[in-house]
Amino acid sequence: MTQQSPTVELYSDGACSGNPGPGGYGTILRLGNHEKELSGYAAETTNNRMEMLGAISGLEALTRSCRVCVTTDSQYLVKGMTEWISGWQKKGWKNSKKEEVANRDLWERLLSLAGKHQIEWVWVKGHAGHPENERCDELARLEISKASDSLC
Repeated sequence: MTQQSPTVELYSDGACSGNPGPGGYGTILRLGNHEKELSGYAAETTNNRMEMLGAISGLEALTRSCRVCVTTDSQYLVKGMTEWISGWQKKGWKNSKKEEVANRDLWERLLSLAGKHQIEWVWVKGHAGHPENERCDELARLEISKASDSLC
């Protein structure tokens, strides 16, 4: 009998100053008592791309196959990975309006990463006091402010 591996908790959020505009993401990885924070910045991006990059950065930081619970306030990310993506693939990456799926490059990265892990996608309401979501939002906004400070 094999022992089931513990679940890595991954929390992520993205933010943008303008949409499009400068953006940042924040991610928390937690396994037991071990925690790691990640964050990043893009000069010209969208909120959806930053939401996705938050999850991608966390998944890419994992060094082996894991069970992962990804918690985000992005319905776009959760519904994209749990409801929409298989239809997009079947339709040659076209959406319901027969247009190219936005952010296909990031969806494909997420698909590749999801193939390495057993992932549960969880949505939480943003700005509602969820401690990890609030911290990820803070990390994302810090990235934007650090970048804008360096431009002055």
